[in-house]
Formats: sequence, structure tokens, C-alpha cells
Amino acid sequence: MNLLLDTQIYLWAVNNSPRLRPHARKLVQAADEVYVSAASIWEACIKMMLGKLDAPIAGLVHNITASGFAELPVLAIHAIGVTELPPIHRDPFDRLLVAQAQAAALHLLTADAILANYSPRVIVVPS
Repeated sequence: MNLLLDTQIYLWAVNNSPRLRPHARKLVQAADEVYVSAASIWEACIKMMLGKLDAPIAGLVHNITASGFAELPVLAIHAIGVTELPPIHRDPFDRLLVAQAQAAALHLLTADAILANYSPRVIVVPS
């Protein structure tokens, strides 16, 4: 199985946070490929500018490959995919991650239960 980590899951993974429960860790470790979207880095940058996140952004970018993950760029087809999603969730970054997962045939790993309403490709893990 190939996974796309949502921003929160990625941050928990690279910071070895206890909020990333053992079941979620096992899913990440067992995945064939694990991706982190460029949109997650963009979201983290915005949160840093708003004072909602304290993290070195260069470290977040470096930790994608250092963790054995792959970066997933945001492509036009992903942006178009957002327009095809029903208005279940208002967060534009989460909607983009769902669209990316669908377009790239990935499973989106998230702690946001609302996202499960979009697709069976969304895997919700408790935080």
C-alpha cells in the first residue's frame, strides 16, 4: 500500500510524537511508499507565519527524504480534482490532499475523521 501523510501525521512522524499511535506507525512502516505533499509544507509555512507552529521549515523539507518518504508535488490535475470534491470539508489543504490521493491512487493517512467521508482511500487513525 502507498500512503500520503496529511500534514499533522507527517509532523507527528518526524517529531516522534506520542500522538502518532502505534497502529499509525505500523501503517507507515509497512507501506511500500510514503509520500508527503508539497501542500503540507506550504500549510506548515502558513501556520508558522501565524504563530501556530514552531518548527524549522528547512528541517521539515529535509526530513521528507531523511525519513525515507518521497515528496509529492502539487500538479494541475490535483488542483482540478479539488473542484470535483463535494463541500464536506472547508480546509483547502485537506481537500487538496484528498484530491492528490485520489489522482495518484494513494491512501491518505489522517487523524481528521471528516475526511473519511470523501473516499475509502482515506484512512483515519486516532490521535
